[in-house]
Amino acid sequence: MIHLISCGYNFIHWDGITIDRPVGAGNFAFVFLKNNSEVILDGKQFVAEKNSYILFRPTTPQLYRELDKPFVNDWFHCDGNDIQDFLMQLDFPLDTPVKAADPLLITRCIMELHSINRLGGPLRDKIIDSDIRTLFMKLRNLLERPALPDKTSRYFSQFTELRNELYSSPQTNRSVENLASCMNLSKSYFQHIYKELFGCSVVIDIINSRLEYAKYLLVNSSLSIAAISKMCGYENDTHFMRQFKKFVGLTPSQFKSGR
Repeated sequence: MIHLISCGYNFIHWDGITIDRPVGAGNFAFVFLKNNSEVILDGKQFVAEKNSYILFRPTTPQLYRELDKPFVNDWFHCDGNDIQDFLMQLDFPLDTPVKAADPLLITRCIMELHSINRLGGPLRDKIIDSDIRTLFMKLRNLLERPALPDKTSRYFSQFTELRNELYSSPQTNRSVENLASCMNLSKSYFQHIYKELFGCSVVIDIINSRLEYAKYLLVNSSLSIAAISKMCGYENDTHFMRQFKKFVGLTPSQFKSGR
C-alpha cells in the first residue's frame, strides 16, 4: 500500500523559498511547480517551466527554488513497500521535470488528497492509496500523447470538459459556431485546436456521441428507431438511419438484431 506522509495544496511562499535536501527526503517526494523554477539535479542547473512536476526518489538530493515570486506549488510525500515496483512497471519518469499536459488534473488530485487526509475515516488509507496510484497512471498515460505547443496545451482542460459534455448529453443540438463562441474563439481556430488536441474534428465527435448513445438504447431498451432517433438529437429518423449505416456499417435494425 502507498502511504501519504504529508501533503500541501496551493502553498504560497510570498518571499520565495529554497528547498535543499542534500541526501534526499527519505521518501518519494512529488512536487508540482506552478512557477518557473531553478532546479539542480546531478550537479546540473536548469529551469523547470511553470506547470512542471518532478517525482524525486527517496535518496535523490533535492535543490530547487523560485525564479518568480511568490513561489506557488502543490506537493506530497509518500512511501510504501511496493511503490518502487509500481513505478517501475509504469516506467514513470523519476528525478526529472516533466511539463504537465493537464495541470488541473494534478491540482485537483492533490487537493482531494489533502481533503481526504484531513477528513479521516476507516477507509482513508485505502482511498489515498488508490488516488495516488491513479494520479501516477494518469500522468504516465498522458506522456504517451505527442507533445503539444504551449498555445494548444493551455486549452487542454477546458476542451476536455467540453468533450465530456458532448458525450454526456448527445441529444443536445450544438453548432460549431456556438461551441466556439462559448470558448471565446473564432470558429476556425476552435476547430484547429480541437483537432490538434483530440485527433478528430468536433463534428465527428458530435456524431460519435449520438451514435454511441443510439447503440446503447438499441441494445438496452425496447424503444422504436424513431424514438431513439429523437432522443439522440436527430430531427428525423431517415437522417439518423443514413448516418448510422455510414459510420457503424449496419442499419439500426441490423445492429439491434445482431446483438
